[in-house]
Amino acid sequence: MRLLFVEDDTRIAESAATYLRKTGFAVDVAPSGEDAMRLAAMNEYDVAVLDIRLPGIDGLEVCRRLRASGSAIRILMATARDTVEDRIAGLDLGADDYVVKPYVLAELEARVRALLRRRRWSSPRRCGSTSSPSTRGRAWPNVTGDRFR
Repeated sequence: MRLLFVEDDTRIAESAATYLRKTGFAVDVAPSGEDAMRLAAMNEYDVAVLDIRLPGIDGLEVCRRLRASGSAIRILMATARDTVEDRIAGLDLGADDYVVKPYVLAELEARVRALLRRRRWSSPRRCGSTSSPSTRGRAWPNVTGDRFR
């Protein structure tokens, strides 16, 4: 699984990246919002861990832009901003989860794994074409003769 870790504090970024790599993740580190957007445009990530306070484009704006672009990346906000209003703002802008610094690396990894499970469970499955009338929650396969299409 590929992870984008966006953090301007190099000590935190390298410590977390080293830990996550040891647990099996491929991790790219971006020290700024601009770097995060550039890497996200060039690579496909399963999860992004975003600090909010970043030089240039902040983490909330990175989150908003990723969602506006249609990205399916799971986003975990990992930040020192700990008010209820901060957490709500992050989640409302499209974050999938929010953890407050200082965090334990094992918990951060567990939250990343949980996001990956949610992605796997919510990934659309496609078995040929279907039609979905306005009746919510129902879909009918397009059938001709003895074959599903």
